[in-house]
Amino acid sequence: MGADIKNLRVRIGSVDSTLHFTKAMGLVASLKVRKATSAMEKSREYEAAINNVISMLTSSPEAKRSPYMKKREGNRTRLIVISGDRGLAGGYNNNIFKLLRDYPDAEIIPIGKRACDKFSGRYHAEHFIYDYALDIAEKLLQDFVEEKFDRLGIVCTRYKNILSQEAQIKWVLPFTASEEAVQHSVIFEPDELTVLNEVAEICVASTILASVRESFACEIVARKNAMDTASKNAQDMLDDLQLEYNMARQSSITQEITEIVAGSEE
Repeated sequence: MGADIKNLRVRIGSVDSTLHFTKAMGLVASLKVRKATSAMEKSREYEAAINNVISMLTSSPEAKRSPYMKKREGNRTRLIVISGDRGLAGGYNNNIFKLLRDYPDAEIIPIGKRACDKFSGRYHAEHFIYDYALDIAEKLLQDFVEEKFDRLGIVCTRYKNILSQEAQIKWVLPFTASEEAVQHSVIFEPDELTVLNEVAEICVASTILASVRESFACEIVARKNAMDTASKNAQDMLDDLQLEYNMARQSSITQEITEIVAGSEE
C-alpha cells in the first residue's frame, strides 16, 4: 500500500508539472493572438487591394502579352512552403507537410523554422518582413521569365476562425485573367502591359507576406487551442489521480487503525 501511495504521489507531481507548463504555453500564445491576427488582417487588406489592381490589368488584352501571364505546357512546380517556427501546435505543421506530399517533385522554398530544418532555409515566420518578401519575389519572377519553372504556388494555412484553420495552396504564377472581365474606368499609363510588368514584384511580395502573416496567426491560435486542450486533459488526470491517492491514503489509515485496535484487544 505504501508503495502505491508513493507511486501516486510521483505521478501527481509529474502531471502537475505538465499542467503548469501547458498553462504557461497557452498564456503566452493567448498574449500573441491579438497582435498576430491584427497583422494578418492588415496584410489581407493590402493583398486584396493589390489583387484588385492585378485583376483590372490582367483583364486587358494588351496585358496578356506579359511574360508573367505566359502559360506553359510543362509541370515544373516551385512551392513556397510556410510552416511554423515551433511545435506544440496540434496538427498545424503536419497538415502543411501532408499537403506537400501531393507534389513530390516540386522545388521548395521554405519559410518557418520547421520547414527550414526540413528543406534547408533561413526565413523564420515570426520575424518575416516585407523586404524578405521582395527579395524572394524578385528572384522568383526572374526565374519564371527565364523558364526555370512553370508555375508557382504557396503552401500555407488559411485562417477561418479561432477554432478552425485549413492548409491550402495559393497559385501565384503565371497570373491569370478573371473568368469574367473586370469592368473599370481606370486609365493606366502608359498602358496595362507596362504597369502589370512593373507591379508584378509588388503583387507577388504582398501575397507572400500576407500568406506568412496569416499562417503565423494560425500557428499561434493552433498552439493556444492545443495547450488549452492539454491543460484540460492534465487537470482531469490530476483530479482522478488525486481521488485515487485520497482513497489509497484513506485505506492505509483505516488499515493502520484496524491493526492498532486488533493489537490492543490481544
